[in-house]
Amino acid sequence: MSADAIIQVENKFYVSANSTYADDRTRVLNHIDTFGIFDRWGDIKQLGEEIQGIYHEGTRYISDIEFRINNSRPLLLSSAIKEQNEILSVDLTNQLIEFSEKENKPLIPKGILHIRRRKFVRNGACYGLIEFENYGTEKYDFDASIYFQADFKDIFEVRGIKRARRGEIFEIKHLTDKSISIKYKGLDNIVRETEIILDQKPDDWEHQTKGVFHLSLEPHAGFVLEYSLHFKIGNHSSKNMTFAGAKNQIVKELTQSNGLFARVYTANEQFNHWINRSQADLLSLLAKTPHGLYPYAGVPWYNTAFGRDGIITALETLWIAPTIAKDVLQFLAKNQAVKLNAFQDAEPGKILHETRGGELVECNEIPFKQYYGSVDSTPLFLVLCGAYYQRTADLKFIKQLWPYIELALEWMDKYGDINKDGFVEYQHKSVNGLFNQGWKDSHDSISDEIGNIAEPPIALCEVQGYIYDAKNKISQLAEVLGKKELAERLHTEAEQLKIKFNKLFWDEKLNSYVLAIDGNKNSCRVLSSNAGHCLFSGIADSDKAAKLVKTLLGENMFSGWGIRTLASNEVRYNPMSYHNGSVWPHDVAIIASGFSKYGFREEAMQLTGALFDASLFIDLQRLPELFCGFEKRKGEGPTAYPVACSPQAWSVGAVFLLLEACLHMEIDAVHKMMTFKSPILPNYLDSIVIDDLILGDNEHTSFEIHRYKGHTVINVKDKPVNWKIFTIK
Repeated sequence: MSADAIIQVENKFYVSANSTYADDRTRVLNHIDTFGIFDRWGDIKQLGEEIQGIYHEGTRYISDIEFRINNSRPLLLSSAIKEQNEILSVDLTNQLIEFSEKENKPLIPKGILHIRRRKFVRNGACYGLIEFENYGTEKYDFDASIYFQADFKDIFEVRGIKRARRGEIFEIKHLTDKSISIKYKGLDNIVRETEIILDQKPDDWEHQTKGVFHLSLEPHAGFVLEYSLHFKIGNHSSKNMTFAGAKNQIVKELTQSNGLFARVYTANEQFNHWINRSQADLLSLLAKTPHGLYPYAGVPWYNTAFGRDGIITALETLWIAPTIAKDVLQFLAKNQAVKLNAFQDAEPGKILHETRGGELVECNEIPFKQYYGSVDSTPLFLVLCGAYYQRTADLKFIKQLWPYIELALEWMDKYGDINKDGFVEYQHKSVNGLFNQGWKDSHDSISDEIGNIAEPPIALCEVQGYIYDAKNKISQLAEVLGKKELAERLHTEAEQLKIKFNKLFWDEKLNSYVLAIDGNKNSCRVLSSNAGHCLFSGIADSDKAAKLVKTLLGENMFSGWGIRTLASNEVRYNPMSYHNGSVWPHDVAIIASGFSKYGFREEAMQLTGALFDASLFIDLQRLPELFCGFEKRKGEGPTAYPVACSPQAWSVGAVFLLLEACLHMEIDAVHKMMTFKSPILPNYLDSIVIDDLILGDNEHTSFEIHRYKGHTVINVKDKPVNWKIFTIK
């Protein structure tokens, strides 16, 4: 699952597309389990859909921040998130400020005071700095105030769930003359607290939570105000630091985390910016967990661990940052289901769909504390296990994972194949669970050719491909571990599945695999992007691959910006929908990778160019979770989907998978080989330099790729002596 609002309809939870937070007035900051949605001034106001705030572990701990000069809002000069996503920087100035005769103060002309606001979030905290400077030639007296409030709403309440009753704010008090505490006791009997600490005592406190400073600034004099906000759950809270101290921690962490990635440079500065922005965004989403780093799905509404999203992000970045894959596998293994629990859609061996915090999950009003309602997370977990081993040759880690691998294999056979027809299906058991449990999990995303919603149990085409890929890859691992009988069985099962799949899912009239087979054994004969994943997994027959590539690049599927999730001639097509006609960057990248695997390099490059072009029209060159599927129009960018998460892990990871697809680069650490199979570079990239790419333990390589007289040339600058790096035509 990735990014929209979840709402409740007839005791089911679905993605909603009828509300919006995304406009040009919002700025988003995030760090692990804490994120903030601010307006461009750096304030928080409950306007429109009332979604601004600072959230921690599923609860809004700050619902209002108002900064004022003489009770008026300053004028906005500029507002931006810095390149590394760490700080919101805002420049403001004063409006004309007049005083009464009684006050006997000189008026302050517009634009005399410069006010610079900076803020950032840390896990469980937010730090703010406000700097004033008088650029006038006179001394000016004025009031500066900052107001705070907290409503402690659960994130699902903010997104639309109605509750019969909720807890209460039972205490607002001053801890010192510079700090305030606001406490809330939820129906889960957990006390949540927001502590507001100013670095100096205000001249006045109004309405308990508004600090007022009476400032008098000489010409070119300044004043600095710092504050920090801390979010406590029970007895757990963040450590208080100064603004500078907390900022230094961010710089230190960014320096360390940047080392996860190899360095990539190209001859195209705009492409470089896309890569750099994507890396910075992904690093901002990597959360420290007890089991390593995990890429949270997306900000703001899915700032938590999702199984499918984390696995696909790890696959996208496996060649350039393999450590992410290792940590993802470790986290998901430790959160694997061990028993049946219908409320959680959990079955032994099943891999996590998502995990949540907050009052609603603690009260069991929703099932998402640890929820397992995805049919593809488990086979994709196994795919990542096999891919990680080939990339790193880390057999020691695979041995540690083996008990979890065996449980996942057992789940596919015992629980995944619901009607014992040889395919893996889904049918939700949780009364409050997700109805559709593939990556397109909105309630109307799986239908037949006349628009009827498919009846469960539903066998999705791409899921069968994941099963095929998983069994092949685990067969290879079993062989390495000396489990020959298991290796042979899994290989045989994979081949049998491929034969059966290509017979039953292929549709000659569509020239594509059908979307799904429903519970009545009827084919959902609609053309969708799901079929492209069958190339990514390798389950497609070679003769069908060429037809499918042509179909996916036809005018009904290819918008000019990417592959639509649903063809434009289908009954349920809507380019503004969540899953029925929109374009998802991660989906396009997976399809491009599939094109490359079957030898369709030019076509893979076409999809790469489409998303690159789209990025040039999008703020910060940050590909969002999705955008609308309207046809590309000359001189215009893609139409935004208003509630798309941004940044979003598998979207910002797409550029790395696209690069790998164009170069058809394979790293085989087991045999110490790195191969490029007929690599090509698009016409806007004359060269690519990749430095410090991890190959094995303390082994790295650096190389350059150039386009020269119609050929792509690889120049290896540095490599371990026991490795072979070569090109295959």
